[in-house]
Amino acid sequence: MVRSGTTVDQMVRAVADRIVTGYLRPGERLDEVSLAARFEVSRTPVREALGHLSAMGLVERRPNRGAIVAVVTQEHLASMFESMAELEAICARFSAERMTGGERRALEMEHQASARLVQLGAEEDYEYFNTEFHSRLYRGAHNAHIQDLTVTTRSRLAPFRRAQFMLPGRLAKSWQEHDLIVTAIMRGDGAAAGKAARDHVSIVSEASAVFAAVEPVTSVLSRSARQ
Repeated sequence: MVRSGTTVDQMVRAVADRIVTGYLRPGERLDEVSLAARFEVSRTPVREALGHLSAMGLVERRPNRGAIVAVVTQEHLASMFESMAELEAICARFSAERMTGGERRALEMEHQASARLVQLGAEEDYEYFNTEFHSRLYRGAHNAHIQDLTVTTRSRLAPFRRAQFMLPGRLAKSWQEHDLIVTAIMRGDGAAAGKAARDHVSIVSEASAVFAAVEPVTSVLSRSARQ
């Protein structure tokens, strides 16, 4: 857990990651006083963080009874990823058709540069790049409404999308999936770009669904390594 100087966003991320990876279990009470002490903050930012987590569907806030870790079912997670796959497919297709020359070059340059992060196994740096990569697709669609819908949906899935990078070999596979999207966009092939983006999110969904289980992440990773 991050402590001194913690921002609300950092707190949301830290608690969300612990929920997704099983350290905080469904039904477990989230005590404001304990969280405030752990993060060395007042209770006000804790309440704000719990509000964000509730909007993401990871926390259930009960009137006069405090907050608990919500149950995230495989069905609910699958429905969100299904929506995400279609939204990203639209963004990739529009990007292939509408991106400017400068936007295409910037996308390709950053994608090629990210290969170094994969070689180094730099998970945190690659995760930051991954967020920016997808944001470029949303902006490249040049449709503000679809961009808003996609960003909103992505924010709810962010902890699960981060968790995928804990799985062995996931960075390299992610880069290869991105490469198919970039290649299609550089060719101006909207149909291929949309399919590649949809397939990519579907694979992310399968990888991330591992963490919707109710067992601690150490057990999940250990089992995954054996498979």
